[in-house]
Amino acid sequence: MKILVAITGASGALYAQRLLDNLDAHRHEIHVVLSRYAPQVITGELSGGLRLPPGATSHNLKSMNAPFASGSNPPDAMVVIPCTMGTLGRIAHGYSGDLLLRAADVALKERKKLILVPRETPLSLVHVKNMELLLQAGATILPANPGFYSGPKTVQAVVDTVVARVLDHLGLPQKLVTRWAEERE
Repeated sequence: MKILVAITGASGALYAQRLLDNLDAHRHEIHVVLSRYAPQVITGELSGGLRLPPGATSHNLKSMNAPFASGSNPPDAMVVIPCTMGTLGRIAHGYSGDLLLRAADVALKERKKLILVPRETPLSLVHVKNMELLLQAGATILPANPGFYSGPKTVQAVVDTVVARVLDHLGLPQKLVTRWAEERE
């Protein structure tokens, strides 16, 4: 599977790092692109910086030469994690001013998986309407709303509850969190 991980300037770089930590670049073709502001957030939030898995390919935001910039070679799946509301709005309205936005446009038009992980709160009506447009276009909106039924004890464990759902929606196995069990009678 060809997977594009796009990282924007929303707080929550640990979500992107944990996703990258759990993608196997030996089994999948992993590509990464960062928004203009993502490096500043990564510097502030990830003490060791962003660690790409061995074999992952990083792309310049301004380059339109990446394979997934064309509908003739789309990614199988794209995850924007974390996703700013500005990025979400630009994707919703088809603005393709850089590689990240163009790749999202390609994913939508080619009916590939596009998973957006917004982290901002509260939401305005504009945000909700943009989400509605994206849902109608076929995207998955997977807010960074962690679950607590697994009893996470660390920030990473809380983050992993969201990353596990992203992996589920990519159709990839995950061992980050236990699944909800049926009640025994």
